[in-house]
Amino acid sequence: MYDFRNIERKWQKIWQERETFKFDPESSKPKYYMLEMLPYPSGKMHMGHVRNYTLGDVLARFKAMQGYNVLHPMGYDAFGLPAENAAIEHNSHPKKWTYDNIKSMNVSFASLGFTYDYNDQVVTCDPEYYKHEQEIFISFLKQGLAYKKESFVNWDPVDNTVLANEQVVNGKGWRSGASVERKLLSQWFLKITDFADEMLAWLENLPRWPDAVKSIQKKWIGRSEGAIINFKIESIYHNIEVFSTRPDTIFGASFLAISPAHPLALALAKKDQSLAEFIIQVNKTGTSEVEIETAQKQGFDTRLKAIVPLTGEKIPLYVANFVLMEYGTGALFGCPAHDERDHEFALLYKLPVKAVVDGGESHDFSKAAFTGLGTIINSGFLNGANSESAKKIVIEKLSASGEGKSHVTYRLRDWGVSRQRYWGCPIPIIYCDTCGAQGVPQEQLPVTLPDNVDFSKPGNPLANHPTWKHTTCPTCKKEATRETDTFDTFFESSWYFLRNCSSPSKLAFDRSLVDKFMPVDQYIGGIEHAAMHLLYARFFTKALKQCGYLNLEEPFAGLLTQGMVLHATYKDKEGKWIFPGEALGRDDVTVGRIEKMSKSKKNLVEPEVIIANYGADTARLFIMSDSPPERDLEWSDSGVDGAYKFLTRIHKYTVNFQVAMTSFSGEGVDIDLEKKVHRLLNQATGNMENLQFNSVIAKIREISNILFAENITNFNYRSIENLLKILIQILSPFAPHLCEELWSNFDKDDTKLILQSTWPIVEKSYLIEDDVIMAVQVNGKLRDTIKVKKGTSNDEIKALVMQLQKIQSLIGSDEVKKVIVVPGKVVNVVI
Repeated sequence: MYDFRNIERKWQKIWQERETFKFDPESSKPKYYMLEMLPYPSGKMHMGHVRNYTLGDVLARFKAMQGYNVLHPMGYDAFGLPAENAAIEHNSHPKKWTYDNIKSMNVSFASLGFTYDYNDQVVTCDPEYYKHEQEIFISFLKQGLAYKKESFVNWDPVDNTVLANEQVVNGKGWRSGASVERKLLSQWFLKITDFADEMLAWLENLPRWPDAVKSIQKKWIGRSEGAIINFKIESIYHNIEVFSTRPDTIFGASFLAISPAHPLALALAKKDQSLAEFIIQVNKTGTSEVEIETAQKQGFDTRLKAIVPLTGEKIPLYVANFVLMEYGTGALFGCPAHDERDHEFALLYKLPVKAVVDGGESHDFSKAAFTGLGTIINSGFLNGANSESAKKIVIEKLSASGEGKSHVTYRLRDWGVSRQRYWGCPIPIIYCDTCGAQGVPQEQLPVTLPDNVDFSKPGNPLANHPTWKHTTCPTCKKEATRETDTFDTFFESSWYFLRNCSSPSKLAFDRSLVDKFMPVDQYIGGIEHAAMHLLYARFFTKALKQCGYLNLEEPFAGLLTQGMVLHATYKDKEGKWIFPGEALGRDDVTVGRIEKMSKSKKNLVEPEVIIANYGADTARLFIMSDSPPERDLEWSDSGVDGAYKFLTRIHKYTVNFQVAMTSFSGEGVDIDLEKKVHRLLNQATGNMENLQFNSVIAKIREISNILFAENITNFNYRSIENLLKILIQILSPFAPHLCEELWSNFDKDDTKLILQSTWPIVEKSYLIEDDVIMAVQVNGKLRDTIKVKKGTSNDEIKALVMQLQKIQSLIGSDEVKKVIVVPGKVVNVVI
């Protein structure tokens, strides 16, 4: 009987007692750093966790068996709004809520047999962690990589905090789902833009990153070559700089638009109440790119005219809601004939649409813009040139006249790290009326959060605290105040992979160990972090190098972005979502789409239920078997049942064989059997190296089918024993508890764990094919094939071919003139 409950409890206890997963940094083995993105301590494990962390655990076990010293840490990315919101909702404290959840999740992860040392974890809300983070920020400040400025930000009115552009999804807060607004705030920023070119270039040195992730980062960094063009404003002494990637269309300019936050717009609004009210209305919408693109285009005509360089034409100046101060120069020239956004604006305000790039006879400029490149028309000295040549000509003339110059800009903006919430790392800045803003002295770090906070008042709990923010200036010793904003939680996750290498008290990390174990050899996590966590972690690594903390270019050598776990959705007759278990046997249930498992749609399967009913090994095996790891996995109850039955069969066969083998004494080797298994072992090993885990499981099933079909005899039992051990070893990363049990029963010596055994070595001689497939032709046309042993003589091959029924029927009564043999390739019968 496959008693998975006792087997799993037994081996989890043995692993814990022996400290099997304790990492030895002094080992002389080659290193392998395996890391999954640290989870948020939500308190409850879900199937996404099971898949993500099983992927990492399978690879960690495989590499350990290959002889690597595997660093495979676990920790928690533990600051953030969810904890604060949950505390408010449950009348608890974020600290207690977080640490209780960590304990709960550690138990859940341990129940799956993951190879983590739970006594050595990084928890980002621990002052022992974030005191170093505060020191890092002060280093950034000294290096000019951190600064404070007033700017318009994305404001989440539900979570009452700033959001980075990357955290705004379809115009809404990525966690709250609330429509984001614009708000002018004084914020701390990190100069991620200083590393834009470097981060872009280094993407080419990451061959083991998915192309999709690299494409997202390239788009987000958004390097654009073009020109800065200076437009003079008639009647006032003012010059507006515009960046354009299409200076070749300058003769098609029909309006100039500036951001509502542009200095000129703000200056004009002081004298124009209508403009001031327009700006107020615009600021009620968010600053995200998606929201701006989808919003109704709106403009305010200032009645001023801008003079177009090189043409001298006068065009209207608008303040427009689709122009952001944070992008480019906060101004643009509108060419409606060749830009969809400008075209929409021009039709709305009845502005000219002047074609300056030939769109072909069939293109109707009154209905749509032509955005492609082509031959320049209606553009004076540019006529007849192609777009690329025209760009160069325009830039040369602008430079010569002093009206512009070539320029490179980026879509990427500096990273705003200020958040107006409690549960985050305090920004270590002190404000003094005499001495100004300054970093907290190192000896006073960490600046810790107060425990006694009041969440009943709106706004930032730290700013509302009666005493916490009051302190003494470290320079003049006068009264001063602390910064009450906390860091964006992506600040913590941008360097935890370095702390995972070592966690000394007085340093952020041990430089020698970081040099030894970084970069992470394989990182696993969701593709949704491509333009946030992964981008920030790359920036942090380069910034830390500039500050002298390390000598490393990139944090993650290999990246796997796993797919989601999907399940069908169900609704009752009232249209309410119901759990899958509630849908069984009911006639009033409507089956909906297969979607990502989520609480809101109740299409969840609880991992604890699967583990209780089938075992952790079954959960692990199924979650790895039905789909490549980078693709979505559709949950299947029958698939889970199939995985359980397979493990039951493995257990029964192995136990029966171990009993039966005591009756045999032969030492024979079944070469054919060994060849079949070693060829599959070779393929499975390659699949493991390439992270094709579902293919490995397919090979495991093939090997089991081969062995199960064999009759055990005195001649072949020794081969079956050896091959069965191979089967158990390559199954062990997926089903470690069962395989430890079966492994220990082979020699009744459980002092050496299967995890500490060596991954099976492929016998290379078994990979050499003894047979060769030869094409059989009749008068040069392919008619059949034949398998022959290598070394078979030409005369023997001819005789075998002439015995083929298909060839005999084709020859009939005709005379065979000759038979030509090309050894190992072709036999041609000439009639």
